[in-house]
Amino acid sequence: MGMSQKKATPAGDISEPADAGGKQPASVRVVLFALMIAMLLAMLDNMIVGTAMPTIVGELGGLSHLSWVVTAYTLATAASTPIWGKLGDLYGRKGVFLTSIVIFLIGSALSGMAQDMGQLIGFRAVQGLGAGGLMVGVMAIIGDLIPPRERGKYQGMMAGVMAVAMIGGPLVGGTITDHLGWRWSFYINLPLGAIALVMVTAVLHLPKKRSQARIDYVGALLLTVGITSLVLITTWGGTEYDWLSGQILGLGAVGVVALLAFVLVETKVREPVLPLRIFRNGNFSLVTVIGFLVGFVMFGSMTFLPLFQQTVQGASATNSGLLLLPMLLAMMAVSLVAGRVTTNTGKYKMFVVGGGALITAGLALLSLMDTGTTRFTSGLYMAVLGAGMGFLMQTTMLIAQNSVEMKDMGVGSSSATLFRTIGGSFGVAIFGAIFNNQVQDVMRERLGAAGANATAGGGQMDPKTLPQLPAAVKDAYMHAVSGGTHQVFVWGALISVIGFAAAWFLKEVPLRGGPAKPAEKAEGGEAPVAAAVAEPV
Repeated sequence: MGMSQKKATPAGDISEPADAGGKQPASVRVVLFALMIAMLLAMLDNMIVGTAMPTIVGELGGLSHLSWVVTAYTLATAASTPIWGKLGDLYGRKGVFLTSIVIFLIGSALSGMAQDMGQLIGFRAVQGLGAGGLMVGVMAIIGDLIPPRERGKYQGMMAGVMAVAMIGGPLVGGTITDHLGWRWSFYINLPLGAIALVMVTAVLHLPKKRSQARIDYVGALLLTVGITSLVLITTWGGTEYDWLSGQILGLGAVGVVALLAFVLVETKVREPVLPLRIFRNGNFSLVTVIGFLVGFVMFGSMTFLPLFQQTVQGASATNSGLLLLPMLLAMMAVSLVAGRVTTNTGKYKMFVVGGGALITAGLALLSLMDTGTTRFTSGLYMAVLGAGMGFLMQTTMLIAQNSVEMKDMGVGSSSATLFRTIGGSFGVAIFGAIFNNQVQDVMRERLGAAGANATAGGGQMDPKTLPQLPAAVKDAYMHAVSGGTHQVFVWGALISVIGFAAAWFLKEVPLRGGPAKPAEKAEGGEAPVAAAVAEPV
């Protein structure tokens, strides 16, 4: 039995299940704490930097290149995500993860020292390159250490990190910028990253790998070109360039050709950067589609909630973050409950179906908001959306990891992360176009051509100066923003129905790490294992 356990354990240095007592659960918690710090680094960064951007532009100039500070980071993160996952599968999770942290910290330090906008954009790309490995590394290491059946116990912790990042980001960013200067919005990553580095190095012990397989450089390049084209389309479409402009159509053509060539290359090479065989698993393909749609409606919709709260409900920028609390608390609570139930029963399909239903209902309720909606009412609507997110965010990753072999844990995790990220990019871009068109229409309807010109090209009025505007203009713009968010949430609800329908086709495949049957134990079958952190290899 001991031999069979060693063979089955991904990390190879454990002989007891997680619930058998001993030091392993404590060790798992210590490692998870370090991983959560790394996860917080990746999630917190953009929100802190976003708050500091007006000050950064004021000092460095380069307002015309402002969007590239975010775009460079996003591009590098998305393009490197699948490559980090594959490197972890080939050469060992720990070393690759530590490398990504170091690159992220180097990018953070350089960004803080930037002397002009060009340097800042370049250093943000370095930072994004490291960030691509942070999220994938966290998810893949958790996939290695904790069997899917046991992972539900820790879902609340991951949901909590997301909530802290979303609420704390604007608060921390504003405080740091006002009292320490914008450069500390980057330097703050250094002590947090150092703690994560030391803890992961000291406590996490996984077997060292050294694959003889060659890296699929051609596939990695083609995938990078394809992803970059998609992200640039969603970033530039409708803002920098017309959706039907030569630049956007050209990017679309390049993206399609690169991705088709990528698929062809992946069928030929010995060790593909993204093995297409993982998509033969019906559950993996379905949950990838669901993850894309969740990213699409979630990130797309949440982009416009703070704008509605600041413009229509009169909240400050800081308070609009706090007003998201009903959604984030509901997400945390539901994620914790879903995780516990999944661990105890091994059942998860009902949460994906329920999550799809609640997200659809939450978006439909949010579409009812208008200029007279109170903060309490919008808070209730957001709680419904948050509950749906809580059911889906971690459960979809759990299903994705349970649907691939242990050797593909990295690419399975990175694929799920990548499709959610791409979905978010498309959601923000498409919902942004819908929002701006509706704002234009309402302003034209209420104020004529002058009103439409005031918001032409996606322009928005500053919520701080809104009270100083003439009553007619202020009223028109509040109705315009209300109409724009209404359209965003209506379309979000319609698109989320697709994810809800897809959830019904998932199969309830038993989660790895569940209780072994007596017959299996008698035959020397695999017993459940949880982690490999207690002893070094």
